[in-house]
Amino acid sequence: MTNTPKPKPRKQTPSQPVSRDDAAVNNTQKPYKFVSFPQERPRLEHPAGHDKFDKNRLHGTLFLTLKVKTSLHISTGIVVPGNDVQIRVSLIKTMVQGIDKHLVIQGSSLKGCIRSVYEGITRSCICRTKADFRKLPEEYERECDIKKNRNQICDACRIFGALNLQGFLEFNDVKCENIGFNTGFMPSLYRPRPDPGSAYFDTRGKVAGRKFYYHTIRAIEKGQNQGIAIQQAAREYTFTTQLQFKNIKPEELGTLFIVLGQDSNYPIALKVGGGKPIGMGTMTVEVTQAKILQNFEDLRSHYSTYSPDNDYLLTGEALQTFIATQIKAAHSRLIQLPQLQQLAEVLRYPTDREPPEGMY
Repeated sequence: MTNTPKPKPRKQTPSQPVSRDDAAVNNTQKPYKFVSFPQERPRLEHPAGHDKFDKNRLHGTLFLTLKVKTSLHISTGIVVPGNDVQIRVSLIKTMVQGIDKHLVIQGSSLKGCIRSVYEGITRSCICRTKADFRKLPEEYERECDIKKNRNQICDACRIFGALNLQGFLEFNDVKCENIGFNTGFMPSLYRPRPDPGSAYFDTRGKVAGRKFYYHTIRAIEKGQNQGIAIQQAAREYTFTTQLQFKNIKPEELGTLFIVLGQDSNYPIALKVGGGKPIGMGTMTVEVTQAKILQNFEDLRSHYSTYSPDNDYLLTGEALQTFIATQIKAAHSRLIQLPQLQQLAEVLRYPTDREPPEGMY
């Protein structure tokens, strides 16, 4: 009787494509990087109240213009037949549109994007994460709650808000100045895979830092036969909005200006919406005007008249001087320079970085 050799087992094919977050396995370049946590604990201070305008703090409005540099999609979570939005595709993922058919970015989406960068360059807690708290660095395990922590909360929570505390920045919806929209086709994206031993964790098994996606010169476009149809804002579409603030310090406003890309030494852009791993969502920001109320006389005059005025409106050279002054205060009292340098490497714009090809 002869021995018949056993057939070799067939190579298993993965049930779904590998995530781009498994790039280390595939020897491909990751589309993201982790910004480390500051070595010091989050800085805890008492926030300003909402009961009155503090004469030692700043109040006012920033007028912003945002320009799309790579295609932008912020999903409503709703998929509709293509003929509902007058295009020739069977189904399409939608964005918010106003009654005048202009695309809209929800204020909450812009706030989340800006807050994540602000947290990354200051001594702020980790209040928005799906990570196991046991995997966080010991000094970052707590989350700001004004009731539990005796009114002592971190740098970001003091102006963006925390548990039981309303923030001091008010984000309005962001309206597109262009009529209509573009149709794109986004490839399937898969969940991150923060497995033990991956780039998500350091040698102690703790979370490596805050995750940010690189800007690229363009976004991946797969075409109708390989991608999911989406409503999107095309390159060079322009959006405008206003951001109100009250009771914030000069260094806090200066840090906000840095996040908005107004520091010439760190020219960064925002990364907004979906499709970040494939290069989508790059937006630059221009502060076109600022209305600044700095003392009681300004406040009294502003709120004691029914007719709008431009007495406190900064534009041109005066605006740039004001921005530079606040940025200087931020660097001297609030910004964590190592983290800002790391983040600027990821979010610097313009860039010559190509988007990742292959699986996502």
